[in-house]
Amino acid sequence: MPGEINSIRVDGARLWKMLERSAEIGPGDAGGLRRLALTDPDRDMRDQFAVWCREAGLTVSVDQAGNMFGRMAGQEDLPPVTVGSHFDTTVAGGRYDGNLGVLAGLEIVRTLRDHQITPRRPIEVINWSNEEGTRYAPPMAASSVFAGKTSLDWLHALTDDDGLTFGAELERIGYLGADPVGGRELDSYFELHIEQGPELYAKGVPVGIVTGGYTSCGMIVRFTGSTAHSGPTPMDKRQNALVGAAKFIAAINDIGWQFAPIGKSTATRVNVWPNKPGIIPALAEASVDMRHKDPAVTKQMVELARAAMRTAAEEARVSAEILTEWRFGDEAFDADLIDL
Repeated sequence: MPGEINSIRVDGARLWKMLERSAEIGPGDAGGLRRLALTDPDRDMRDQFAVWCREAGLTVSVDQAGNMFGRMAGQEDLPPVTVGSHFDTTVAGGRYDGNLGVLAGLEIVRTLRDHQITPRRPIEVINWSNEEGTRYAPPMAASSVFAGKTSLDWLHALTDDDGLTFGAELERIGYLGADPVGGRELDSYFELHIEQGPELYAKGVPVGIVTGGYTSCGMIVRFTGSTAHSGPTPMDKRQNALVGAAKFIAAINDIGWQFAPIGKSTATRVNVWPNKPGIIPALAEASVDMRHKDPAVTKQMVELARAAMRTAAEEARVSAEILTEWRFGDEAFDADLIDL
């Protein structure tokens, strides 16, 4: 029996058809996707996923974070094996980033149904809400609530650039579920993912088994100065918040090079006020993150970033504060599952 089951293969053409359908929902640039979390395209993709799940005989449920679960019953009422990823994308995302992980899980269940196999444990196919963190920062927001790392109130209070809250938008698109978030045992979790870097391709390796994540730390830093006219204001009287942010961003980039190639640091965003020609900015907020596979090195990079923030503020004669910080990715994955 085990040998017979292990000889089963998924229906690649059926999986490809689902991926192609997914690529039609929220199309973006150059054949990619723009399906930001909790937008109408995200809702449409969720609706399509729910239809596919029910067609495959799965029971669909949604929790209060908007996470979706398609459940195949098992022979016994045991903690489920779970497979999943996410449907939300960045503003210029690839067709397979996230999509592949969810739809591959669905194809696994469909294949088991085709061969009339009922597993011992239930299998749940999961779509996590807001994994990318593009519209609502930080990333992996809803899954972090599921894991008990953050609270549901914190998640629902997150705001986007237009001041729309996560909770209100979740309700608007019809995916503010009734189920509690997390608080239950899982047997295991698997995620098939398309690599976003070039390493496997460069080495000619078709599939890699991930053993853990890079320890990643991010922060949003606000520099506060004073508005003034750019013409008459003497240089020694200026308090330019944008200059402080610029010096900080340059330092963040230098930190990445200092610990390259394993270490990486990135400035991804600047919000400036009033952001008008001829006016010295009074406020500038910079979003940055630092990553290294060694947690101790990531900590060192963060301390360097803190020091760079203080130096930048001093040189620009402005004040600086960290508005928010986050950390993720420092878990080592289960050795038995990796071997399996």
